Amino acid sequence: MEWYLKVLKRYVDFNGRSQRKEYWMFQLFNLLAMVVLGIVSILVFGGGIEDGGPADILGGVYGLAVFLPSLGVTVRRLHDIGKSGWWVLLGFIPLIGMLVLIFFFAKDSQPETNQYGPNPKAGLP
Repeated sequence: MEWYLKVLKRYVDFNGRSQRKEYWMFQLFNLLAMVVLGIVSILVFGGGIEDGGPADILGGVYGLAVFLPSLGVTVRRLHDIGKSGWWVLLGFIPLIGMLVLIFFFAKDSQPETNQYGPNPKAGLP
C-alpha cells in the first residue's frame, strides 16, 4: 500500500526514476481498487458495467483520478532503465507495443546514475 500512496504523492512528477517494485505494486493496487470498485458498484447500483449506468461513472471517475499518477510512474519507470518517457507511445501499437513495454517494465534498473537521476535502489538490499 505504501507504494501506491508514494505514486499518488508524486502525482504529476515525470522527472526522476521509479524502481520496478514501485511500478508493479502501484499497478497491482490499482487493479485491486478497480475490481473492488466494480464489485461495489454492481452490488450498490445493480447490473453490469456494460449498462452505461452509475457503475460506469464510478469506474470512469476513478480512472481519471489515477490517470496522471499512472502515467507519471510509467514515465519514471522508463527513465529507470534509461529510456525516454516518449517510449510509452509504443502502447498505441496493438499487441507488439504492449509486449515491448511489459518487457521494459520488467527489466532491472540501470545500476549507475543515468541522465534521469540516481538509481532509486542505491543503498537498498
